[in-house]
Amino acid sequence: MIPGSRKELANLVTETTLEVYEDLTPQLIERLEQVKHSKELSEAQKNDEVMLDMMGFVKSCTNEIIIDVLAQIFGLE
Repeated sequence: MIPGSRKELANLVTETTLEVYEDLTPQLIERLEQVKHSKELSEAQKNDEVMLDMMGFVKSCTNEIIIDVLAQIFGLE
C-alpha cells in the first residue's frame, strides 16, 4: 500500500506502531518479571536492568515499525 497523503502515511505508521507494540509487549513483560524476581541482583541493578530492557524494547519496536511500514509501501514480504 502506497499512502497517497501525509494523513494516510500517519495512519499506516500508527496502525503499525500499535501492532508492533502489542506483539512485542509480552516479551518485555516476561523479561521485567524475571528481573523483578531475580535474587542475584540488588535493587539498583534491577533498576539498571529495567532501564536497559526498556531502551532495548523501544529500539526494537522502532526498527520493526520502520521495516514494516517501508515493506508495506514497497510491497515487500
